[in-house]
Amino acid sequence: MSKEIPYKIYLEESEMPKQWYNLRADMKNKPAPLLNPETLQPMTKEELSAIFCEELAAQELDETNPYIDIPQEIADFYKMYRPAPLVRAYCLEKKLQTPAKIYYKFEGNNTSGSHKLNSAIAQAYYAKKQGLKGVTTETGAGQWGTALSMACSYFELDCKVYMVKLSYEQKPFRREVMRTYGASVTPSPSMETKVGRKILADHPGTGGSLGCAISEAVEKASETEGYRYVLGSVLNQVMLHQTIIGLETKAALDKYDVTPDIIIGCAGGGSNLGGLIAPFMGEKIRGEKDYRFIAVEPATCPSLTRGKFAYDYCDTGMVCPLAKMYTLGSNYMPAPTHAGGLRYHGMSPILSQLYADGLMEAVTVNQTEVFAAAEEFARVEGILPAPESSHAIKVAIDEAMKCKETGEEKTIVFGLTGTGYFDMFAYERFHDGKMVDYVPTEEDLAKGFARIPKLDL
Repeated sequence: MSKEIPYKIYLEESEMPKQWYNLRADMKNKPAPLLNPETLQPMTKEELSAIFCEELAAQELDETNPYIDIPQEIADFYKMYRPAPLVRAYCLEKKLQTPAKIYYKFEGNNTSGSHKLNSAIAQAYYAKKQGLKGVTTETGAGQWGTALSMACSYFELDCKVYMVKLSYEQKPFRREVMRTYGASVTPSPSMETKVGRKILADHPGTGGSLGCAISEAVEKASETEGYRYVLGSVLNQVMLHQTIIGLETKAALDKYDVTPDIIIGCAGGGSNLGGLIAPFMGEKIRGEKDYRFIAVEPATCPSLTRGKFAYDYCDTGMVCPLAKMYTLGSNYMPAPTHAGGLRYHGMSPILSQLYADGLMEAVTVNQTEVFAAAEEFARVEGILPAPESSHAIKVAIDEAMKCKETGEEKTIVFGLTGTGYFDMFAYERFHDGKMVDYVPTEEDLAKGFARIPKLDL
């Protein structure tokens, strides 16, 4: 007899994962290696250590160890806001009148308001352990910058954040949270760096992009003694830290003998989606169970659904390593939509390889339908979701309505990666009828594709 499932499933502290899961160890087709932008040879640990902390460089390259221990200091920090709840969306199910069973993993119960703190505290820990003075980074919607400023404050590290200009202007309160935790915040592209000045010359009046901000942060770190660069998504090391999400989700479902049919996450650089699906994808790859995975992209930045699978620069300034990923081109400038955390031209090499191998699906949605879904969710579930997370909500609702049509009782799990309380400008635009949808034309995409390196590898 099945157990009665509560609204919120919490793990005990003793049940929290003690190791991160390295999905690459189980992947039959490993992600292609990062390439040195000068030599076009695979990056070595020594070369990566000039950009990242040494331990993080090692994690970036590790594709053999399936599990990596979570250091005790990080585990202790996690206990401040973890384990995060897995919520059965009974009210949403009732509103939709669907036979589907809907669950969401809520990652917004910390001051940063998102899942980003899971990796921020790990990266700050390794920087402190190495004896560094500080770190530089970029942020789109501001969730990563907020999380990193919190983590750096905890370990007494300096934190320099380059925030995508559009978000810097739309989300002043997110910026002030970062400053409250001691970070300095600069709108990107800026006149502070050589690459920033070049981008402004090439794209006058641009609202910026994550690719621009990455370039500035890397340049600043490389020119400042005692600093390293840290990134909030895309990289293998970040995906590793975020597997705490999927491991907790799986443990909570297993506790009640629940097996999901569909697992959904929004996709920008890939950290939350990869973290959520990792242990389930491992089971699928090993032939133990089968699941359907759906990545949800904004129509304005459709790297998986309309991009090219190729080696490309991870940043607009072309100073970072090249990654083989689904990309729109490092020069691609997304339209000024409100899901700032999803406005990245590429996708995690891990997720890109999984998508290329047909192990997961991808869909795009427009921002007006995303905000309509966000509002519907907020009214029945009591949480105001971030625009990024709302992409997953939209597709979860779509899948639940398909179940209503067919009568199938599928179990759907999605990632609610953050709250939207700093996104009220976007909600205002939606409510006032001023929000519009942007879908890039083939000509728009061609401009970005033209910048993808043509490599004979």
